[in-house]
Amino acid sequence: MAESRPSALIGTVYGEFVRRLGGWVPVSDLVTLLAELEVPGPAVRSAISRLKKAGTLVQERRPAGTGYRLGPAMGPVFDEGDRRIFGSLEPARLADGWVIAVFSVPESERAHRHQLRSRLSWLGFGNAAPGVWLAPARLLPDARRMLERTGLNAYVHLFTGEYAAFAELRTAVGSWWDFPAIEAQYAEFVETHGPLVAELPTDPEPATAFRAYVPLLTQWRRLPYRDPGLPVELLPADWNAAVARRAFAELHRLLAGPSLRHVEQVTGLSAGPAPDREP
Repeated sequence: MAESRPSALIGTVYGEFVRRLGGWVPVSDLVTLLAELEVPGPAVRSAISRLKKAGTLVQERRPAGTGYRLGPAMGPVFDEGDRRIFGSLEPARLADGWVIAVFSVPESERAHRHQLRSRLSWLGFGNAAPGVWLAPARLLPDARRMLERTGLNAYVHLFTGEYAAFAELRTAVGSWWDFPAIEAQYAEFVETHGPLVAELPTDPEPATAFRAYVPLLTQWRRLPYRDPGLPVELLPADWNAAVARRAFAELHRLLAGPSLRHVEQVTGLSAGPAPDREP
């Protein structure tokens, strides 16, 4: 497995822990935490600089030192991430239908065309034809929020509906989504992190939990976006998402609490009540 980029690990630390610790953390503590994940200090500071330039992080000086909080636009992004990552991703019901995104972008603004394709793909939409993307209907709220947040809604029409004719739908979706690529990512997750389920004690030491949990959550949080949760009737017979989800749910149960305690110990900050977001 390719190592996670420092910026992705920082995103996980902020999304899973710092938001629950008041939203701000000193740079020195962030460097300490990332060092436990074998990320050197210069790489952490370089990643912070890029995230600051992108507006993901905002610098804030306090008596405790210089630190960073999430940019004002990032709250909805991380809230959406919580819903996708920790919400149940049971297969959608075929009877619930589809959300269809149809877009047209002038050639003079083709950069927006690429951005739309990338964003819709990231949400789990499949590409049925040029400028036509679709997903299970339950992804409509996420699609609407994403398009409004990014200002891309001016180029898109969203519809909901049912598949009527003519191809066999299970065959068609196999060309609209890259099932082998999604299955390969699930298999990689299980191969990399699945053995921890048997190896970890029932009450892991906080620092040990943190070192295991952040990389696995960083890898996992991409998967609920790539996989739209298609109806089971349309999935390959040996679809491996259920195995991966069980492994993640068990590891989250074992590691999330001790990991948060470790971050509290390192930073001296205290978390509020834990959100109800069991996978």
